[in-house]
Amino acid sequence: MTGPLTVTHGDTEVVVEPGRTLTIGRNADVTIDDNPHLHRRLLSVHEDQGWWWLTNVGSAIAVSVGTEAGHFQAQLGPGATLPLVVPTLRVRFTAGARTYEVILTTPDAVMTPSSPEPAGGDVTRAPLRLSESQRLLVTALAEPALREPGTGLSSMPSSAEAAGRLGWPLTTFNRKLDAVCAKLDGAGVEGLRGGPGHLASNRRARLVEFALVSRLVTGADLDALEAGGGDGAGDPMRPRSEDDTLTGRTA
Repeated sequence: MTGPLTVTHGDTEVVVEPGRTLTIGRNADVTIDDNPHLHRRLLSVHEDQGWWWLTNVGSAIAVSVGTEAGHFQAQLGPGATLPLVVPTLRVRFTAGARTYEVILTTPDAVMTPSSPEPAGGDVTRAPLRLSESQRLLVTALAEPALREPGTGLSSMPSSAEAAGRLGWPLTTFNRKLDAVCAKLDGAGVEGLRGGPGHLASNRRARLVEFALVSRLVTGADLDALEAGGGDGAGDPMRPRSEDDTLTGRTA
């Protein structure tokens, strides 16, 4: 028999029994925030035929989902549904300038993510490698969430604020942001392309969501941000390494 599911947002913890549907949003069973950019009901969780399901019931906001260690991550668009087959799932989404995190815990989940043991020979452990300056950029954008993990709420700095944090000119920051997004887009990460309907703030939010859910950056990177923002490894005038170059352009 399916056991209960626990929804955690900051200090709020709600236990959902099988047979019940619970909604998450601005005006829902679990109230996230009074942010007018947030849907009144963005997510719902319900049990059906022995499985817990997560559904994006919003109309405009996509959410990022991933396991605790970042072994699995995906984007759940409006109308999409995902079975909850792992014990703990992190759900992140952005509305306006604020980002939110909800934790879904299902102790009776049928799968336990694990890292495969190397079978011999060379093993690629980090297919999405960032150069030093690229990692600094992503860490600067994700800094509020990394500084206050588990609170369920953080603000997202503007490009100008993040550039100032690093001591970079805004033009340099934007060029490097383009390169990071191009690298991740080439690796199959959705939501980072430019074009009509894709605002710069949306792209930054998607980048931060992916970086946190996939653990592309973690709290351990904050030390490098303190040491490298504006000089040394983070100096935008320093010669770039091979990892900084994409399609013949400097990252």
